[in-house]
Amino acid sequence: MSDKVFENNQVSIAGEVATEFTFSHDVFGEGFYVVDVLVKRLSDAYDIIPIMVSERLIDVKQDYRGKYAEVIGQFRSYNRHEENKNRLVLSVFARDIRIVDEISENVKPNFIFLDGYVCKPPVYRKTPLGREIADILLAVNRPYGKSDYIPCISWGRNARYAETFAVGGHVQIWGRIQSREYQKKISETEFEKRIAYEVSVSKLEYLDET
Repeated sequence: MSDKVFENNQVSIAGEVATEFTFSHDVFGEGFYVVDVLVKRLSDAYDIIPIMVSERLIDVKQDYRGKYAEVIGQFRSYNRHEENKNRLVLSVFARDIRIVDEISENVKPNFIFLDGYVCKPPVYRKTPLGREIADILLAVNRPYGKSDYIPCISWGRNARYAETFAVGGHVQIWGRIQSREYQKKISETEFEKRIAYEVSVSKLEYLDET
């Protein structure tokens, strides 16, 4: 990307269109819509990635289910106020989207690069099977004084490395976006199925301490 404003948050997604477009919000007369894309993993599993698209990029009234989408954009967050608390909502903001019959060989189906700053102390833990994991919350700057807050998860040696990162530390991350289902407790007897999104880290670099 030639535009330096967008170099610190780069996403490439390619997969099958799974839903129709649904209206999200309006900014100065420009409508934004969300569509879910199924992105295949190396296994037979899929990640369900929400794509935020301007009505000026594509005909959002069309039903593209069953076709494939190739998307270039950024991973963005915003806080949605619900149940007296803020919920972090994540989606890929499309700067360009193409609907195709099959995915091009030179397109990266699930790639993300982030250049940002550690928001809070990373949380290191081990799973019951002994796998090492560290959670990192990364703040990635956006124009006009805004920031996106992106949860990232690292594994193994990267997890041990990430545990040492200081709050405010400058970090670069390469990886993929993954979706994960979880049960949200609504009441003592009621649970709601939700989907969380995070960056699965394949490579990371710690550039400085503050």
